[in-house]
Amino acid sequence: MREIVLDTETTGFEPADGDRIVEIGAIELIGHMPTGRTYHQYINPQRSMPAEAFGVHGIGPDLLEPPQDPKPGQVILRDKPVFKDIAQSFVDFVGDARMVIHNAAFDIKFLNAELGTLGYPAYKMDQALDTLAIARRKFPGSPASLDALCRRFGIDNSSRTLHGALLDSEILAEVYLELIGGRQPDFALASDGRTKTSSNQSDEWRPSARPQPLASKRTEAETAAHAAFVDKLGDEALWKKLS
Repeated sequence: MREIVLDTETTGFEPADGDRIVEIGAIELIGHMPTGRTYHQYINPQRSMPAEAFGVHGIGPDLLEPPQDPKPGQVILRDKPVFKDIAQSFVDFVGDARMVIHNAAFDIKFLNAELGTLGYPAYKMDQALDTLAIARRKFPGSPASLDALCRRFGIDNSSRTLHGALLDSEILAEVYLELIGGRQPDFALASDGRTKTSSNQSDEWRPSARPQPLASKRTEAETAAHAAFVDKLGDEALWKKLS
């Protein structure tokens, strides 16, 4: 199964108010494992950068009002492509893969706003898997931010001093794998169909019973000691009722 772990950075919270995407980062998973293929693009939003958004991701000091000279590590956007120039490469990278996104409604809303102005079909929410929703179901009442989940799973996010789409995608991929049960939740048995023994076998691996139980390794002395211990518990002992 092919999945795209994806994150965006924007100028704000609402595309209907004129906010735009300024960065997209995505990594490819196949069978829940990273393939090494990534997509990363900074985008000129063709508008100013609100100070609040700049404080979150540190992108676009040249778009602040008044503009600032970039400090080391800060990204300027005036010389970056506009969305219409990168739209096709992004759409081609995602393809029909499932998108794994933290707070998927936010990113899908922005992607559809950008793509819709160019005549591309909108992404449907059922193409996205929301890790925020998974975390809230799995840990009700607990913080479910990306940073909180990193702390819960012991994932190193020390380089995440500011939000960044590609870095956040890499971290989210690790969080996602933990949320679904570890780095190889299906032991790769269902990734390409090569381990199936029949056409109607389920894609989900399930353990099977042993054809013959393993022989007991308990010694005679241990058996006798256990029997003596149970006798001391009296007739109401569960061991006697269940044996």
